[in-house]
Formats: sequence, C-alpha cells, structure tokens
Amino acid sequence: MRALAEEQQFLDVAVARREELLDHLRAELAAAATDALEKARQRGLRRQFEELRRAAEGLIFGRLDGLDGAVRHIGRAGVRAADENADPLVLDWRAPAARPFYTATAREPQGQARRRHVRTSGNEVVGVDDEPLDGSAGGDLVGEGALLAALDERRTGRMTTAISTLQREQDDIIRAGASGPLIVQGGPGTGKTVVALHRVAYLLFTHQHLADQAVLVLGPSPRFLEYIGRVLPALGETAVVAATCDTLLPGARVSRAESRAVSEVKGRALWQQALQGYVSSLFPVARELRLRWAGEFYTLDAATVRQALDSAVPGKSYHRARSAFVEQLHQLLADAVAEQREALLQQMEEGYEELLARFDRGAKPGPERFDATGSDVDGLLSEEEIEELRERIAEDAAIARFVESWWPVRDPEATLRRFLGDGALLTRFAPALTAGEIALVTGEPSGWSSGDIALLDAIADLLGDAENQDPRGYGDEVADRARRQRDWTYGHVVVDEAQELSEMQWHMVLRRCPSRSITAVGDIDQAEASHRHTSWAEAVRATLGQRWTGAELTICYRTPREVMELTGPVLAKAGSHNTPPRAVRSSGIVPWERVVKPDELLDAAVRAVAELRERWQGGTVGVVAPVARVAGLTAVLPDVPVLTATQAKGLEWDATLLIDADGIAAEPRGWNGLYVALTRCTQELGRLQPSP
Repeated sequence: MRALAEEQQFLDVAVARREELLDHLRAELAAAATDALEKARQRGLRRQFEELRRAAEGLIFGRLDGLDGAVRHIGRAGVRAADENADPLVLDWRAPAARPFYTATAREPQGQARRRHVRTSGNEVVGVDDEPLDGSAGGDLVGEGALLAALDERRTGRMTTAISTLQREQDDIIRAGASGPLIVQGGPGTGKTVVALHRVAYLLFTHQHLADQAVLVLGPSPRFLEYIGRVLPALGETAVVAATCDTLLPGARVSRAESRAVSEVKGRALWQQALQGYVSSLFPVARELRLRWAGEFYTLDAATVRQALDSAVPGKSYHRARSAFVEQLHQLLADAVAEQREALLQQMEEGYEELLARFDRGAKPGPERFDATGSDVDGLLSEEEIEELRERIAEDAAIARFVESWWPVRDPEATLRRFLGDGALLTRFAPALTAGEIALVTGEPSGWSSGDIALLDAIADLLGDAENQDPRGYGDEVADRARRQRDWTYGHVVVDEAQELSEMQWHMVLRRCPSRSITAVGDIDQAEASHRHTSWAEAVRATLGQRWTGAELTICYRTPREVMELTGPVLAKAGSHNTPPRAVRSSGIVPWERVVKPDELLDAAVRAVAELRERWQGGTVGVVAPVARVAGLTAVLPDVPVLTATQAKGLEWDATLLIDADGIAAEPRGWNGLYVALTRCTQELGRLQPSP
C-alpha cells in the first residue's frame, strides 16, 4: 500500500505538470508563423504537443532506483521539470538514460538497485511490481510479473503498445543503428511487430530529421494495418505512412487475382533489367531533324542531335531526359533561326553596300544617335532577343506536336500493358523466361494483379513523371505529402512479414529508401508467397547482396508452451533450418481436436466457436481454415473473423479454432501455412478435422 500511495503521489504531480506544458504549447501554437524558420519550430512544437496529449494513458509506467540513490520515473513521453536545470520529471522511454529499464539484470544491474513496474488506469495507480536487481530474485525475463500479466490480458482485436514490458533482446533491436538494412528473424509470438513499431518510435525520437522525411511501414494486408493502426499514434508518432505493397504506388489498384505460377514469375528480379532494356529502346535515335518555324524550315544535323541526346539522356528517366532534350532543342532552333537571319542580312548588306554609301554621301549632317541596340543597330539578335525567341518557340503548338511525334510522352500503365502482352518483346528483353512462362504472362486478362504492381512501379520509375511533381498543397503533414508522391524518399522503411516480399517488391522498397535504412522483420518459416526462398540470404540476394545485418528474436511470449510443442513436426515438413522460439509461458490448456463427419463440419464449427466465446468473454476468437472452406464458414459465422493462414499472418486471438489442418497442409507451401495457423492463439487452440 505504501508503494501504491508513493506512486500515486508522483503521478498526480506528473499529470499536473503535463497539463501546464500542454497549456503552454497551445499558447505558442496559436501564434501565426511568419517565416520558414518559425514554421519549422512550430512543427517541432506540434510534435511535442501530440506526444504529451497522447500520453494521458501510461504517462508513467516504470521507475529505476539507482545504486547511487537516484530515482528516475519512465513514461510514454518526456515531461520537463518546472526547473529548467533539473532532470526531467518523467524520462521518455526512448531516452538513453531509460535503457536500463529494459536491459538491466541481476547479473548486470547497470548501476540500478531496483526496477519498478507501475500499472495505471487513467490517472490512478492500480498496481506496482518491484524487481530487485541485487541478485536476490529474478529470472531471464525483465519484469516477469508485469510481462506475464500483460500477456494474459484479453485480446481486443487491436495491437497495443508494449513499452512497459519490452525485453532485452527486443530492446537491443529497437535501439540498433539505422545506417543499413537490418533483417530480424523471429518465430511466432516473439514480438516482431512490436519491435518494428517501437523501433519506428525510437528512431523518430533519436533522429528527429527523419520526421521531415517520414517513415514508411509496409505490412502484409489491410487487415494487418488496421490491427496495428493505433500503436504509433499512441506513441506520439504521426510522420508515418502505412501501406501494403499493393497500395504503395499512388493511383494503382489491384483488381484481380493471379495464379501462384504467374505470381512467382512476375516476382523475379530479372524484370528490373528487362524493363530497363525495354524503356531504353523507347528513347529516340539520333537523326537529322527538320523543323518549321514562322513559315521557314530549319535543319538540325544528326551530329548536333546526337550531341544533345548524349548530354540529356545519361542517368535520367525517360521523361526527365525528354525534358532536358526539349530545352536544348528549343535553344538549338532559336540559334538556328538567329544564324539564318544573320546570314540573310549579310547577303542583303553585300548587295546594298554601294546604295548605302551613296545615301550616306548625300545625307545632311545631323545629330548622331546611339540609343538603339541589338537588331536595331546591325540586324544581329542580342542575347535578350534570342532568349525571347526561345521562349516563343517553347510555347509554339506546332513545335510541341513535332516533339510529341518524335519523342512521345508515355503512360506507365499503357507502356507496361504493351510490354507484358507482346511475346516478341518479352523474348527480346527477358531472355531468361521460358516459352511456357512467356505464355503465362501474355495470357493474363485485363486489370492489375498484385504481381503487376511491382512491375508498374518499376516502369513508372524508369519513365519518370512527364511533369515535375510539386509535393506541396497536400496539407502540412509530411505523411500526407509522402503518401501522394510516387518518388518520395523516406528516411527509414520498416517491412513487416518481410519473408513474403518478392524480389521485385524488394526493389520497390529500395527505390523509396536509397539510403537503405531499412528494418525488415519476419519469419522465413512462415513464408507462404509464391517465390521459392527458404532463407533470408536467398530472399534478399538479388537486391541487397550481402550488405545487410541479421538479428534474431528467440523467445516466444505470445503462444503457450502447450501449442508450441505441436510445431516441431510441422516445421520439419516445411523444410525449416531454424530453431523454433522458446515459449516462456503456459496457459494450462492442452490443445484439443475433434474429428467430425464432413457434412457436419459447419454445424460443429458454430458450436465450437460458441464454446470458445463463452470461455473467453471480453476477448477474441478467430477461425483459420483452408482457402476452399472460408466462404462456407463465413456464411455460418458472420460475426467471427474466418481467415486463410495467409490472411491470419501477424494477427492473434485469445482462442483459435483451426479447421481442417490437413487441408491447409495440402495447399501450396501448406506446412508453412499450418505453422502460421497453429500459432495465432495466446491461450487456447481447438481443432476440427473432417474425417476421410
């Protein structure tokens, strides 16, 4: 009771100070920004305001008592003390000084005597867990009591923050450097997504320039993005764009499914080189150009055109090179007009020299005038007049029509359709494809599939935008601008369920983050995509080579030991070479299985779901089944999520009902899918298997 009262007293002080700071920030934000520097400052103030506003729940969740007597409270957001020279009243969980809260152990106390977990509900302290760091207690988990209490809570269908219960191996990855690709292997329940999202919050806090570039979070499905949707805002982060590979390209939409065979072909890295070769073939070839201007014809010889092309094309996209060449063309034509005019005037002067001489001898003396310039004096155009001529040429519709016929603007979608639909082009530019694979690709119906989006993104990048995009005008939030601009460069990219990405989808990621500041998390043993990769080295060889760092999460916090014991044989049949994660908790519920007649399966599923919902009131129940059974089950279970193994990836429920495990195993990469299906629950797993 004394500890509760002590922490309640501190929380009251912190809440009052938070309100003072919010009032102060409101007043500062009310003042209008007058220049770029002030606007930048206001963006920083707005970020501080949002962090404090969202920290109402979890304002404090921990405390460190140092061996030197120092006491530090840790919370969701930092709270400055009233005395500017004093230490923070509440230490932000991302600050370096807060790290011992996640990493100190009895063996390595890191200068700490005790760690305290503080549980709150609103502005009330409801629980305190003390963990001595002097060796008198403790296991291999940090804050074991608080962690297991959190894991036993009912699931709501939404992911919540875990800043109060992060473990050491998770914290090590969250705070790892961000200078290159980091690939994190983690089995089910190891907290891969938690780590990835909290890493975003940590990086935005530690490297604040990233907020000006935004961070991209790529997830496997819209349902998954909805599931994690509240985590980053709850951590105070708004400079984040969440998307799937299918929604990453602005304006492109998936409208049809495709076979696994076609998906595998379209996912190969060879398309990047094939599309580069195809787009390069669309560039015009140097030749003599004959243009008409103001009723006269002007000729640019092939050597001049070649020189202009050579300076315009290298390293540029199709449309950017076109724009550079057109500017040169306008200048070359203006120079040609000026030269031809000069030549004509010179011919005229030679014929009229004698006449002008006689005129000069007969003219009466008068005042001399020297105020004329350019062509008013000698018929030669001045630089200003040539520039005016160039501008008139640039605005001329006839010249624009000539350019369009010789170097046309190209639409990415139409260009890709032509390429994918022409077997001769595919044979020429993608020689590694077999005749059968080319027939698969060219036989596709209209509309875009998931595999097409990565190809469309590649060709859109190679073509470039026909006109320069202006990212302004989409609102003040950097995430809004980034979301709408195809070629936006992000400060960091997080990829969840990264094992599902094809090689061409990895190219999509790299185009958006040329710095390669990437965090990819996933479980290669849960891969269900059509590609054939069975290791991370295979998955990223074509795009990252060997320039990436690996890390591993080894502890399963979510899935009970009783369920994890079922996964060994499944992993073996999936061809896994990894050691499954070690489960650290037990639910005390042995997984059960019922064999039912095929024609009784739907009724049995309804009864089983009702039983599970009764047992797990206030929590969630999910159903996982083979693709062929989802529609029928959804019809009789309209208010329960009924998903395929692929759709269930990354999700969790208190209880899972797995229907027809043999049917899932029989699907393509089915043993991997069954591994996913088995490991979605936090408490209870039930199985219904139709009899043969």
